[in-house]
Amino acid sequence: MPADPLHTVPHLTTALTGPLEQIETLLLTEQNKIETWLRAEWRITPAPLYTSVDLRNAGLKLAPVDTNLFPAGFNNLNPAFLPLCVQAMQAKIEQLCETASHILLIPEDHTRNLFYLESLATLRDIILKAGYQVRIGSLRPDLKSAESIALPSGRYVKLEPLIRRDNRVGVADYDACLVILNNDLITGVPEQLRDIEQTVVPPPGLGWSHRLKSGHFKHYNNVATEFAQLLDIDPWLINPQFRNCGELDFKNREGENCLLRNVEALLESVQKKYDEYAIDKPPFVVIKADAGTYGMGIISVSSIDEVQSLNRKQRTKMSSMKGGTSVTKVILQEGVYTFETWGQQEAVAEPVVYMVDHFVVGGFYRVHTERGINENLNAPGMYFEPLAFVEPCNTPDRSRAPDAEPNRFYAYGVIARLAMLAAARELAEHNAQ
Repeated sequence: MPADPLHTVPHLTTALTGPLEQIETLLLTEQNKIETWLRAEWRITPAPLYTSVDLRNAGLKLAPVDTNLFPAGFNNLNPAFLPLCVQAMQAKIEQLCETASHILLIPEDHTRNLFYLESLATLRDIILKAGYQVRIGSLRPDLKSAESIALPSGRYVKLEPLIRRDNRVGVADYDACLVILNNDLITGVPEQLRDIEQTVVPPPGLGWSHRLKSGHFKHYNNVATEFAQLLDIDPWLINPQFRNCGELDFKNREGENCLLRNVEALLESVQKKYDEYAIDKPPFVVIKADAGTYGMGIISVSSIDEVQSLNRKQRTKMSSMKGGTSVTKVILQEGVYTFETWGQQEAVAEPVVYMVDHFVVGGFYRVHTERGINENLNAPGMYFEPLAFVEPCNTPDRSRAPDAEPNRFYAYGVIARLAMLAAARELAEHNAQ
């Protein structure tokens, strides 16, 4: 059922809307320069297969806070824009392998998570509509034969045991030209995927067992700096500051001194920027696992006292990730407020932008009725408003106000593509090793 048209775009409930409108106006004015620059960057550094980017809109500041190279949530996209996904997927697969006809899709093992399986079914359908055969090969050790799972949408997904034959992987009576990974490999690269001769995208070496968020944001810092120079703006307006420590152990409080020093230094640095822009909100720092997703291992603090006073439950929560993986490294990221609210409840919301190749193909709002403007929204109780992007993010209308749709969405698409460019540089760095 379509969303209430009055609420397809959340309200920005803050006095700081003015400066963001200035950024949006600048992005609209400089659209030709921006698109030319991005096009040149994609020639130098091709984009990943697909990417999703979580953004936070603080009115004054618009910045990415997480970039996922193995996105789920395709089922939450506006169905009207699935043709964009299909065209972009077709173009990217042709770029990766001109002769590809058979695709193998390797998913997460969330067979009880129907939301994930709906996303998987949507991703499968996108690949099918792009003109390729596709089958789903599961890494689940308990899957001994093909299993069809009925979904609430009325669709089915058929999971088949992944089979390795010499240096190739496939499923029964099916050999794939290209392997598409939709599993973040937080627990490590499985033996079946090591040293195979097929092209695997994204490469297993960019799974969360190897990739670090701090590494991504180092690249993003460079991208944001270059982009800010292009437009002559303060890069801080689109870039969250961050720091990180070495090894630590939350349960046993090992490495805590390093954590405290860096939290304090980051809060002081952000406060200076707040003073510069006359922001009367208190700065905060988000402490999160340096690897991983699903919103696990994340806390927000506004003082070192809050770090010192973490209780046992909070420390236990911070010490492990999805799959039981231990958290030994964290990234300390400048917290970016979100002043967007959705609906009559004024639930806190944040945009999530999806891209296939270097094309923005839509997005949605992650909404949480029980979380605050300085809290992580990727948590139990969240829901999605899939019709938020009522027009493509790359077609602004200069005749309308800077914060009107689709102009705000164009701004979101620009910042998300900057994060994707940082991810592309991660990919290039990985391939060069």
